[in-house]
Amino acid sequence: MTNDTEPMTMTQTPDTALSTSTSACPSAADDPRPVIIRTLRLCKSYHTGSVTTEALRGVNVVIYRGELIAVMGPSGSGKTTFFNMIGGLDSPTSGRVFIDEVDVAQLNAVELAFLRCHKIGYVFQSYNLVQYMTALENVTVPMIFAGLPHEEAQQRGMALLKLVGLEDRWHHRPLQMSGGQQQRVAIARSLANEPAILLCDEPTANLDLKTGREILDLLVRLNHERGVTIVCATHDHRLLKRCDRMMWIRDGSIERIRRREEVAIEVGSIDGEHE
Repeated sequence: MTNDTEPMTMTQTPDTALSTSTSACPSAADDPRPVIIRTLRLCKSYHTGSVTTEALRGVNVVIYRGELIAVMGPSGSGKTTFFNMIGGLDSPTSGRVFIDEVDVAQLNAVELAFLRCHKIGYVFQSYNLVQYMTALENVTVPMIFAGLPHEEAQQRGMALLKLVGLEDRWHHRPLQMSGGQQQRVAIARSLANEPAILLCDEPTANLDLKTGREILDLLVRLNHERGVTIVCATHDHRLLKRCDRMMWIRDGSIERIRRREEVAIEVGSIDGEHE
């Protein structure tokens, strides 16, 4: 739960229930946009000695190109594991992940690295900036890995810093910037190679109310103006009011998925438990 938002209640409107089984995600016929992320019976287990933890239990999800998805769930519910799976950062124990209908499990190491570099951008709660690098250098690192010429990388990096409102801070290092400014740099970096998908893990959790609102406004603008598909782990009611669909994960399973218009959000309590 973020510290900069008021609590809220989310209630389902009548006659809009979606099954929480494998049919929980609408079929392609329900949305004219192409499918960009699809998981099929996705499972992930971790083993520590004789103890097995099932982080994901047969997750079936369909996400359409250009959607803004809010993912919610308590700590330990499997949100981060789900993000790691669809972001190609970890491999499932069983099941499959498709990005633009490409089976990620079939990619070799070079192809997987290309996918992560060009198709997907990542925004983390803790920013994950390189402390000894300037803002511009942080933004251009993914471009260097992608083989972009230095001069072109510099130009694109400055354009991205301008997009997030930090062109005058290009030479500042992370310790010389506020938390909100660091998150803006992180967002600019995530857009370095013009990804189709942006995965955001609690991007406003460490920010104050005003700065958190600015970051959310920026994400929504990227979704609307650039068509970037955004999957965002958040409990921030300001983003919930502007997303396309909400997804609840609990105990490694998809508990329910609702379209935004099917849910009433009211300040008062949290997590959609009072349905």
